[in-house]
Amino acid sequence: MILNDRQRRTFAMALAAMAGFVDSVGFLSAHGYFVSFMSGNTTRLGVALGTSPADALVPALLILGFVVGVTAGALVSQCAGALRKPAVLALVTTLLLAASLARAFDHHAMMMGCLVLAMGALNNTFQRDGEVTVGLTYMTGALVKLGIGLAGQLSGQRNRSWTSWAQLWTGLLAGAVLGALLQDRLPLACLWIATAWGAMMVAIAFKVPSES
Repeated sequence: MILNDRQRRTFAMALAAMAGFVDSVGFLSAHGYFVSFMSGNTTRLGVALGTSPADALVPALLILGFVVGVTAGALVSQCAGALRKPAVLALVTTLLLAASLARAFDHHAMMMGCLVLAMGALNNTFQRDGEVTVGLTYMTGALVKLGIGLAGQLSGQRNRSWTSWAQLWTGLLAGAVLGALLQDRLPLACLWIATAWGAMMVAIAFKVPSES
């Protein structure tokens, strides 16, 4: 993990927790579809195409929306220069606000669209030389690196960078648990909480150094 200082590691963990929170809310709201985990949606798309093509529209639209969100976030990142992090997170927060308003006015499809766009854009927060260095909404790669790091630790290597990947995964899990709890108990408030969380991340982002 290139985030080799505590400030950036903590910031990444907080953003992963926000992603877990939003994905949990989206998952429960969409009856088993994801707004950030596109591997899961791709599997659901494949299953639908193989068994019931009429059910393929929802996962296909979610995947498309995620890619559009990543693209929009990348364009904002390129234009923002040194202010990449706060600019990208401002876009994410704006989309979360739109999702909150859509839920308040019972526009479910618009809410899901804004959530998947936000989660796609979020992955542009950490970049170096135009490449994403930390995927905040998906953890398969992080768990692979965690496992490889553990193997190195067991074989006598002193590199403990695997702990950073463990922290990132823990952040996503903790956020998902909190999102599920609030979606179950305060469904109309949870996206407003996510929006406030995003706004707080924008403010903090001004103090987090760039990777490049």
